[in-house]
Amino acid sequence: MKKVNINSDLYLLSFDIEDWFQVENFKGFIKKEDWENKKLRVVVNTEKLLDILDKNKTKATFFILGWIAKKIPNLISEISKRGHEIASHGYGHDLIYNLTETEFRIDIRRSKNVLEDIIGKEVIGYRAPSFSITDRALNILMEEGFKYDSSYFPTLIHDNYGKLNSLKYKKENAIEKVKENFYEILIPTLDFTNINIPWGGGGYFRFIPYPVFRRGINKIIRTRKVFLFYLHPWEIDTLQPIPNNIKKIDYLRHYGGIIGTENKLNKLLNDFSFISIQEALKFLKLL
Repeated sequence: MKKVNINSDLYLLSFDIEDWFQVENFKGFIKKEDWENKKLRVVVNTEKLLDILDKNKTKATFFILGWIAKKIPNLISEISKRGHEIASHGYGHDLIYNLTETEFRIDIRRSKNVLEDIIGKEVIGYRAPSFSITDRALNILMEEGFKYDSSYFPTLIHDNYGKLNSLKYKKENAIEKVKENFYEILIPTLDFTNINIPWGGGGYFRFIPYPVFRRGINKIIRTRKVFLFYLHPWEIDTLQPIPNNIKKIDYLRHYGGIIGTENKLNKLLNDFSFISIQEALKFLKLL
């Protein structure tokens, strides 16, 4: 891989569209065959995000689970109509390294087809469930017509994240050219005493006080020129159900800090000017 040189500060905004019961932390007690029986909350939460973005005149990339798109196509149409980029989050929210090459290819092809049928546009971006990307997966993504991946979280702090052995990570790198016409947009980390602390959003955004998180963004920008943020719709949902048999660690990971997240998101969008990943790649003349 080759580092992409960036001369302007870029703030990239993304959302991973899945419902509360589809997260990896809940797979031990919520089976995929039970998804059909769960109350969907992704519509009301995503629409709330869309209104927040409209209020702040901000566009984002929405990595959408194919299962959601198939079940609620009108939601995907609405996201696209409001001017946001539609990208793939796979179909069934399975960790990539638990799938065979054939299973992974079927999953992303199915998701890409569903999304493109809904919006009538090409889907060029992908993000792996729980950031479980692999070198093998990158090759398949290229073969299936994707132009970029945004799944690599260069940290050892979380046990679900994947690895890219082909990428020689350096703290100043933000966008890597994998091959001609295909790029890896890294999830940001903050270097602290040679430890890469996750600093891209999600649970880290929920738990870290906002003034501290903002200072971390500024430090990342000074080093890399690019900051990429991500969040899930359920992370602003204070009314979502709580499973009876949930473990304490899973409860903390999923529900911790949710009460203040919407307010923090509004502050973030007020403090920084974000664009979609596709818009950033076009600005850099990579598309």
